[in-house]
Amino acid sequence: MEQWKISQMYALEETIAAAIFEGVEYPWEVLAKIKDFIVELGNSLPKDKYEKRGENIWVAKSAHVFPSAYIGGPAIIDEDAEIRHCAFIRGSAIVGKGAVVGNSTELKNVILFNKVQVPHYNYVGDSILGYKAHMGAGSITSNVKSDKTLVTVKSAEECMETGLKKFGAMLGDGVEVGCNSVLNPGTVIGKYASVYPTSSVRGYVPADCIYKGQGNVVARV
Repeated sequence: MEQWKISQMYALEETIAAAIFEGVEYPWEVLAKIKDFIVELGNSLPKDKYEKRGENIWVAKSAHVFPSAYIGGPAIIDEDAEIRHCAFIRGSAIVGKGAVVGNSTELKNVILFNKVQVPHYNYVGDSILGYKAHMGAGSITSNVKSDKTLVTVKSAEECMETGLKKFGAMLGDGVEVGCNSVLNPGTVIGKYASVYPTSSVRGYVPADCIYKGQGNVVARV
């Protein structure tokens, strides 16, 4: 279970939300805290760099938000982020510095670290995406099990109860997810791993590995 810990997944200096991870071991433990954390952090942001747009919505003055994008609160859009045409941010979302939220992408209860790209037709819910993680066009996180039972995190050797009904995916720094892939509830992908296009991913993908299909995960050469 060591490989699932925050310390193994994320460079915390690459997010404005670093403080939310203090005192916890596993990244999914912060999902229930995101909403309140945004309100607290937003009220402390410097007014010379961030402006408040509506109730509990803070947008960096250097961010580029297209007129057709929707941002619901609470939300923080950090410096130099780009919120493109028809993006739909439902709320409880932190979008990191230089991140891209693209055409028709939907976010809900998420933390996107700096330089994350979810640029085309993505759904990201109840998830955390590490520094420079990228989701290809049409790839999504599925955040509720079909039988509505609580989500577990599994590898070939270990299983951990999370106590959460809604839990999408935890993507480590530098993860690449191929187009039209589905990350099933409780998916954890280690740093710099890659997922082939059109994959259906369950469980844990180790760091520096390539997910080619269920049971076909190889180390990056």
